[in-house]
Amino acid sequence: MEKKLKHLEFIQNAINRMANNSFIIKGWCITLVVALIALLEKENINNNYIPFSFIPLLFFWFLDAFFLKTERQYRRLYADVSKKGKKEIDFSMDITPYKECYVEALFSRTLLPFYLSLMGIVLVIIFMIK
Repeated sequence: MEKKLKHLEFIQNAINRMANNSFIIKGWCITLVVALIALLEKENINNNYIPFSFIPLLFFWFLDAFFLKTERQYRRLYADVSKKGKKEIDFSMDITPYKECYVEALFSRTLLPFYLSLMGIVLVIIFMIK
């Protein structure tokens, strides 16, 4: 039983790291949006550069979806290991058998509202500045 608990602890640590990475990415994304808004308020900004403000948002969104997808795979591994017997525990952290759709993670109910609202805020500010 001790081997099983240790294996589950390893998997839980990986899940916690994925969730922490996602949290940090959201914080960096908000910081970047605020910085871009501050830059957009300058009067001498070239309007051709404004559409480029969405590139970092998209980058963070895709990266956040990757961490969510990986977290879901580790959760499935955790569920499978919790059902195993003592002799079946091999301390494997391989998540490749657990297929998760990247697009589902990208448009999940946790990521979609967050990133769409940030994009909406940037759009509103861009139209207010013009």
